[in-house]
Amino acid sequence: MYLDKYKIEGTTNLDSNGCFHSENTYPNFQEDLEKFKTHLTELVGNEESKTFYKFGDGDYFFLKGESIGSASPGKRALSLSYDKINHKAFTDGAQLSDYYTCEIYPENRSKFKEVINREIDYPAEYGYGLVGNKWLLETFNGDIGLIGASEKLYLIEELMEHDEYKDYLKLDKFNDYIHFPQKYACDDIDKVEEFVGNQLKESKSKIFLLGIGHSKSAILHRFKKYTDAVFLDVGAGIDMISGCVNIHRPFAGSWVNYRIKDYDYSNIDYLKYTGEGEHKIL
Repeated sequence: MYLDKYKIEGTTNLDSNGCFHSENTYPNFQEDLEKFKTHLTELVGNEESKTFYKFGDGDYFFLKGESIGSASPGKRALSLSYDKINHKAFTDGAQLSDYYTCEIYPENRSKFKEVINREIDYPAEYGYGLVGNKWLLETFNGDIGLIGASEKLYLIEELMEHDEYKDYLKLDKFNDYIHFPQKYACDDIDKVEEFVGNQLKESKSKIFLLGIGHSKSAILHRFKKYTDAVFLDVGAGIDMISGCVNIHRPFAGSWVNYRIKDYDYSNIDYLKYTGEGEHKIL
């Protein structure tokens, strides 16, 4: 079991990384969690427009132009080779968000310093955990929207037709569903910006939870051109909400994946999900 220091109330963390067993990994985890919650509440309350970029090891390989894992052409982020896209838009854009989160894994923090010339503001685990315990959804009920792959957003919209699921999320509704390409968004990031920007212009949310893969490096900072809102990258948190998260992702261990009977899931691009954990069928 991980140390109490690294617990987030209302969640279970099955992540086996050894960093959660050392007091020295992140001594102020609990104190900074409260600061993060207060910070978000103040930003949303003041209707400020800020971006939170979540860094992971896949982002490192993508920014380095290395064809490894999710950064491999043909996998998810891009269909073209790195020399066929405007890679500089990503390496430059990755420096331009307002705040940065990164898992507390020492190896990921070292990778961050290689490719992003900014300080890490908060652990990325906070985003996962505060989706996992519904704090984000309950706190910003009435002001919250989503940005993610169209296929997952259509699924979430269907889930939100069920009162049982709304009760589970502690949420009445998502104000906005901002659609994003599920695959190969990095091939032509300017075209994707136009598609997403036109949706954001019509949006009403004060805070967006988003999971848009490696495209965030080029496009996340641009969202502020289209609406004043807080843009919080929660990565696999979108998979939680869509009922298809691998429970071994950070702080997803007790998440219940709600599934819809007879729904066609064949077009969903799963991120390491293979049916783990507790499920409920609607």
